[in-house]
Amino acid sequence: MTIPTVTALYGSLNALLNVALGLNVVRYRTKAGVSLGEGGSKELLVAVRTHSNNAEFVPLALVMLLVVELCGGASLWLHAAGGALFLGRVLHVIGMPRKAPNPYRFIGVTITYVLITALAAYALWLRRGA
Repeated sequence: MTIPTVTALYGSLNALLNVALGLNVVRYRTKAGVSLGEGGSKELLVAVRTHSNNAEFVPLALVMLLVVELCGGASLWLHAAGGALFLGRVLHVIGMPRKAPNPYRFIGVTITYVLITALAAYALWLRRGA
């Protein structure tokens, strides 16, 4: 059995980012004295949506990275994709609290969407030989 070391690397980096974003939500909840919802705090709303967005898109991207790795995708391409995913998510985090429009959020979202689409296409291409 092939050990998916590339997915393990980028899965770990993204997991640490997601935990950091979750802790940021806790910090703003404590500061605002809010247990559920945002309590009218714009900072808390941004923190919640930043964490939620990451939690919504990273799992699908990592599943697609894993599928490509298990189907024999090229190591260089896998590292490029994993690195792009992490970069895209960090740019999204930087962009979220900034007034729209801003390039960080736009580029982060674009990288994430394009990457998921490219990984799906690559997986379909790899399985043609199966």
